[in-house]
Amino acid sequence: MKIAIINGPNLNLLGTREPEVYGNETFETYFKKLKIIFPKIEFSYFQSNIEGELINAIQQYGFTFDGIVLNPGGYTHTSVALGDAVAAINTTVIEVHISNIFGREEFRKNSYVSAKCVGIISGLGLKGYELGVNYLYQTKAAL
Repeated sequence: MKIAIINGPNLNLLGTREPEVYGNETFETYFKKLKIIFPKIEFSYFQSNIEGELINAIQQYGFTFDGIVLNPGGYTHTSVALGDAVAAINTTVIEVHISNIFGREEFRKNSYVSAKCVGIISGLGLKGYELGVNYLYQTKAAL
């Protein structure tokens, strides 16, 4: 099974960016733990602060991988193009947010991506990635 994790803008700063909201752990450290938790999964990880690069990654993984865990970051609330990219692929996509976007500023409650995903996990910290991967793994294993 192959799962891609795609992170959007500013998520390269995890561990230092607003630790009271996003925690102290870098994503690279967490990603190593995720690979230990799911040894049977082949993971790919991609992060970019550039919208077009995220779209390219969604398209790259979206026809060959079994699932994508996508954290579009701030583009969640602004990018019709990311939502269109998710809608255009065959791969199941889970949207993940580290913080509870529905408990923050009003503009964060709007998503151009969520409706194109099978589900959304928000506000559970980095654990949301594990839950998203587990869902994809369990769903594909049941087929």
